[in-house]
Amino acid sequence: MTDSKKIPVVSKEMLIPFIVITSLFALWGFANDITNPMVAAFATVMEISTAKAALVQFAFYGGYATMAIPAALFVRKYSYKKGIILGLILYAIGALLFYPAAQFEIFGYFLVSLYILTFGLAFLETTANPFILSMGDERTATRRLNLAQAFNPIGSLFGMFVASKFILVALDSDKRNEAGELIFSTLDEAQKAIIRTHDLSIIRNPYVILGFVVIAMLIVIAITKMPKRKKNENQSSALSSFKRLFKNGKYKEGVLAQLFYVAAQIMCWTFIIQYAGNLGIPKAEAQNYNIVAMTIFLLSRFISTFLMKYVNSRKLLMIFALCAMATISGVILIEGIVGLYLLVATSAFMSLMFPTIYGIALTGLKEEDTALGAAGLVMAIVGGALMPILQGSIIDMKTVGPFSGVNFSFILPFVCFCFIALYGYRTLKVHN
Repeated sequence: MTDSKKIPVVSKEMLIPFIVITSLFALWGFANDITNPMVAAFATVMEISTAKAALVQFAFYGGYATMAIPAALFVRKYSYKKGIILGLILYAIGALLFYPAAQFEIFGYFLVSLYILTFGLAFLETTANPFILSMGDERTATRRLNLAQAFNPIGSLFGMFVASKFILVALDSDKRNEAGELIFSTLDEAQKAIIRTHDLSIIRNPYVILGFVVIAMLIVIAITKMPKRKKNENQSSALSSFKRLFKNGKYKEGVLAQLFYVAAQIMCWTFIIQYAGNLGIPKAEAQNYNIVAMTIFLLSRFISTFLMKYVNSRKLLMIFALCAMATISGVILIEGIVGLYLLVATSAFMSLMFPTIYGIALTGLKEEDTALGAAGLVMAIVGGALMPILQGSIIDMKTVGPFSGVNFSFILPFVCFCFIALYGYRTLKVHN
């Protein structure tokens, strides 16, 4: 049997399409991580609770849940390339809608803009992930997807950088007095209105620029020759694919594991600002910890991709999940800066989870089932819509027994990592 270590992850003939499609991973990474700190920004400038501000994540990740299956059906009928083009169109429209949303200064309009933007992201993720898996030998598919996904945090880092250096630091609503208390809440309504108009324009501008960048990427994709998926004349119906997927235990558990992973990731990265704020650290400075976390995440993803050459990816998934449980335990139990450092360190162990769960769950599926299988895994991103609202509600409680509300709220990511560790174990011992 051919040694899988000698099989190229990406062949020469697939290199250009691989590079072009991989660039999309950075593009949606940027959108994810410029949006996470907006929860804290909107909570202050719109004077709403943390739980209500977390509707930003509900709208963002709810768009994935809404559009994942329609995206898969579209790709199944047409092609990967057409799915990507439609996704980029929706992405650009959602980003450009931030302009009228800022003009009207209504929180709900921003939510609608994000919702439409993530219709596009749902198309991109439902299409790009299986497209990457298909660009070579199945034995190197998980490594290939991990390599492509390694460029996602590059976009995420840039999104965090823009949020930190061009948005959060420029928000007048986040200015504090010498005691570290917000000044905005003490102002009269006329002063607040001026600041609100200023701050919402600051939030708006990067999204509008992003919309034009996406349009440029759309043109590049349109003129690039892509490998065509083999048409199966005897392809069964979508209902038959759904039935086969529903009977596949490894796949079904993978969807749940992905739901818990995305929930954990979004909670750890969204509320790192609240965790730091609980220590008296301003939003712009707190976002720097998010940037460090993402840098660690990026480096760890390249390292874990290398390790998969020698260590079974399922075993590595279980080990990393157990390590994440350990660091999050410290986040909950340890008050002060050490807890914040452990929250940052958790990103090292989250790094391989999304693409590895994705690759394991789809491995062995029929080609005609892959698009719908990918849609189920993209729909699982809805975990990022639901759990942050619950975590925000815990944070709003201020204290839970002997713990601060912020510290105790990280019990939710801990539970998520428990399930991921279990999935890693079961794919080794039960579904192997």
